[in-house]
Amino acid sequence: ANPVLPKHEDLVPQPRSPYAASKLAAEAYALAYHHGFGLDVLVLRFFNVFGPLQAAGHDYAAVVPAFVDAALAGRPVTLHGDGTQSRDFTFVDTVTAVLADAVARRVHDPGPVNLAFGTRTDLLDLLGRLEELLGRPIERRHGPARPGDVPHSAADPTRLRRLFPTIEPVGLDAGLAATLEWYRGRGGADR
Repeated sequence: ANPVLPKHEDLVPQPRSPYAASKLAAEAYALAYHHGFGLDVLVLRFFNVFGPLQAAGHDYAAVVPAFVDAALAGRPVTLHGDGTQSRDFTFVDTVTAVLADAVARRVHDPGPVNLAFGTRTDLLDLLGRLEELLGRPIERRHGPARPGDVPHSAADPTRLRRLFPTIEPVGLDAGLAATLEWYRGRGGADR
């Protein structure tokens, strides 16, 4: 992956996994339809979306539901690597607000648009915030870094803010609190 931060939409993509390559291919198809046939499109690049309804029960589960599920079940949280990897977390309500506004106003753009707001949080900080919300420590264990995992990610939100000037993101702490509340009501992240 391209190490430049923040990640603006005009950086040359360097996918490091088949998953990342598949997202880039879908983006290329949409933009090809725009350039080839004049179809109005809006290609959004989601950054670490989290919130209610995410499953944690698989090897490549998103980090927030995986951490929440382990913490609520009293299991240790597994950090792949040293925990200093950083992400630009985006609460699902922010994503749905952007999507609803895009549909209502028929927003389109001839290039990709980052759907994140440029706030980097490392995984150790994320765990600390969850501990604060839970009111107790969370046991941690370290495993090897995942192949193809990007060490750091943060969006440049300039294009997003130009297209969606009235959207304000739900903050990480508020999003984590809402996520924990939802999973607690369900008895855990997988139930």
